[in-house]
Amino acid sequence: MLGKNVTIEIFGTLCERCLYSGFIRDSFADNRPVYIVTNNEPPDVLKCTIIAIASCANKAQTRLVAAPSDEIFYEPEIRSRLSMTCANFDRIVCVYEKSCGAVVYHRTRNNDVKVLLVKNRNGKCWTFPKGHIENNETEQQTALREIKEETGLDVQIEPDFRQTSVYRPFGKIKKKVVFFLARADESKVNIQQNEIDYYLWVTIPEAIHMCSHDNDMKILYEAKRKLGVV
Repeated sequence: MLGKNVTIEIFGTLCERCLYSGFIRDSFADNRPVYIVTNNEPPDVLKCTIIAIASCANKAQTRLVAAPSDEIFYEPEIRSRLSMTCANFDRIVCVYEKSCGAVVYHRTRNNDVKVLLVKNRNGKCWTFPKGHIENNETEQQTALREIKEETGLDVQIEPDFRQTSVYRPFGKIKKKVVFFLARADESKVNIQQNEIDYYLWVTIPEAIHMCSHDNDMKILYEAKRKLGVV
């Protein structure tokens, strides 16, 4: 059902212009209950997309979550709105995922620029430190927290650099990653063992050669231009 377009009839308001209850009118899931998240007051019947499946640990309750097709909600906001219900949904699988991170760079004593690449546990590709946004965090706060957690580095985010990467890692899931450019004043890395297997400080040309994804290479070229690296 995740990512499926459905017709929903509203039958209750849990929080005005925030969370509603309804049921699916389509024959393949006729009368199946669903929560609707929206920033607008919905009509009695509306077209929606199933954006999440929420379930309890004991699987006593599973509920579909829908939103109007022109509205995007990520897990923290969905979780916050579902907290208004009586159920305690501890697992939420979402169509839209959002992460934030940064191209972390360090200048050597010779003023050479090195960028930090990491390889996630069970990952096959070199990439940049990043992680999922949490409730009430700004994008920059998420990037700073994830870099600190994954590498132990305290960094400064450079102004006027924000690149996005949008892709579908599998199935219906649509992932958006926001990358900043961040300066590290030291190069000593303390990796988070349960998240990161390896790390390397490399030049930007070396990083471009090592990265497998076109989006990552594009971001590196933008970082190269921003830093004035020849």
